Formats: sequence, structure tokens, C-alpha cells
Amino acid sequence: MNDTLGRPLRNLRLSVTDRCNLRCEYCMPEDDYVWLPREDVLHFEETSALVDVFLSLGVDKIRLTGGEPLLRRDVAALVQMIASKPGLKDLALTTNGVLLADQIDALKAAGLGRITVSLDTLHADRFKALTRFDQLDAVHTGIAAAHRVFGQLKIDTVVIRGVNDDELIPLVEYGRSVNGEIRFIEYMDVGGASRWSPERVVSRREILDTLTQHYGVIAPIDESGSSAPAARYALKDGTTFGIIASTTDPFCRTCDRSRLTADGMWYLCLYATRGLDLRAPLRQHMPVDELKALIARGWGARDDRGAEDRLALGERRAFVPVQDLLKKDPHLEMHTRGG
Repeated sequence: MNDTLGRPLRNLRLSVTDRCNLRCEYCMPEDDYVWLPREDVLHFEETSALVDVFLSLGVDKIRLTGGEPLLRRDVAALVQMIASKPGLKDLALTTNGVLLADQIDALKAAGLGRITVSLDTLHADRFKALTRFDQLDAVHTGIAAAHRVFGQLKIDTVVIRGVNDDELIPLVEYGRSVNGEIRFIEYMDVGGASRWSPERVVSRREILDTLTQHYGVIAPIDESGSSAPAARYALKDGTTFGIIASTTDPFCRTCDRSRLTADGMWYLCLYATRGLDLRAPLRQHMPVDELKALIARGWGARDDRGAEDRLALGERRAFVPVQDLLKKDPHLEMHTRGG
């Protein structure tokens, strides 16, 4: 099933909570937030039922996100519900790693296929400044546990000029030490990035230049036909890393991702300001065929190219005012709709 630009419905980001135990500068920098009402949050059985509908429409990759997904009680039970569903090829989870060590074995046993940990700095003082919590040791413990259980992992790093752009090489080396592929992410002006400015963006070109100066020739990895957001590269010794250039070189033309929030709002683009409520029809016991048709119509009409639209604005970015983010619609926040 394709949208108006021929992009298939294939990849679902599934947020299980809007809560988080960190307050990262680029995601949740403010002092106060409005949380989703608990009674609106989907039960695992409801989430599983919606996953069945999405799988029947062509989705074959699911990533569990948040907020911080490991804050959701017994999330391994949801993993177990989803992992064995027919048609699912890939089930992954993104976490900040703070709670990972205690849950990693249960997640693996439940059927989780892959794990990504967010880590923006190797310096304890910077970590605390970026997240407002002194939890870097817990993240390292979680990464070590992921290495032990899964053998390999991905590590997401948002690169911000003047904050951590001097850590590119140490992060690549750290990733090498834990068999983790670093994915550098350009700083994006979405949701809670209320302190974003173009001057703080470190582009893919700059990242490659810095790494090339240190490592020598870097070879792009040909992954023709892939819809993955990261362009991947290899060093001379075979070490790989990725760069997600959403800000300077958007991948909208191949984006097959949509996002389902913990309370059942379906967003067709990371930058979308409106979503489709799937919780209400689900709780009103809409027949499965009608629910399937509702989702199919939504995707069939999709023409979103949010990152390209933002790029075209130049420095006149379409920010949502902070007061609207905090008070009027929490769904506009990254921690609600998932990354």
C-alpha cells in the first residue's frame, strides 16, 4: 500500500509511554510538561490489536519507543505479544539505557530482535548538563548488558555544535569497543527542540570531514533500495558508522515511517501537527475491516515531506511556540510521538 508519492506503509514507530526519566536538551528542555491522561494510554491488548491491523496492511518493521519505553511496566509482555506475529520481520527498541541492564534478559527472551541506545556524550559532566541527571554510569552498564545479550547494538548520538561535536572520534572508538554502530544524528528542529538554531547543526559533511582527517579514506556503504534513515560508512579497518542527515539532506522521498503514540494517535510524519485518532474507533469496537480501511485511507492520502518543507524555509523554521507544546497539545512533543 503506497501513499501519494509511492512510499509504502512498512515501518511503524510504536510509542508505549510519553514519560521519560531524562530531560535531554534537544527533546525535553523545559521545566514543566503535560502528560497524557493515564486512562487514554492504550492497554497492551489494544496495542497488539492495532499492530495486527498494521501488519495486515504491509507493515513488517516495528520499533518500540517512548518517551523512555522501559518506564512502561512489564514492557517485555508487549514484546512477547508482538514478536511472534505473522508478517513481522523486525522488532527493535530504542532506549536511553538507564534501566536497560535490569530488563535486557527479559526483553531478549520475549523476542526482541534489536536494540538501540541513545548516548550523546562520554563525559559525565556533559551528560548531566544535557540530561539533568547523573546517569552516565547506568547507561554504560546498560550498553554492556546489550553487548552481552545481543552481541551488537546501535548507538544514537545527536551532534550539537559546541556541546559534543568534539567527541566524534571518541564515540566511534567507544562504539568499536562494545560492538555498537554509532549513528550520528544532525540536530533537528522538531517538537521539544525549542533551543534549536541553524548555527548549532553539525552537518553530515562536517562530520565526515572530521572523521576523514583522523581515519583517512572513509567508504560509503552501498545500500541501494534501503529506506533506512542513516547513510552508512566504513573505515579502512571495517568499522562502520551511520549519519542521519535529516536537517541538511532529508530522506522524505523514501520515508516509509509512521508513528503511533501511547494513546493511539497515528502520525504520518515526524513533523506533522495533526494525527489520526485510532483509540476512539478501537474502543468503540469498530469492525476490523473498517479500521483497516480507515488506516488505508489515511496512508493513501499521505503527501507529507516535513523535513524537506523545513529545509525550504531556511532559517525561518516553523517552530511551534513553547506554550503550545507544553499546554495545548502534548502530541506535538517528540517524547509523546516517538523518534
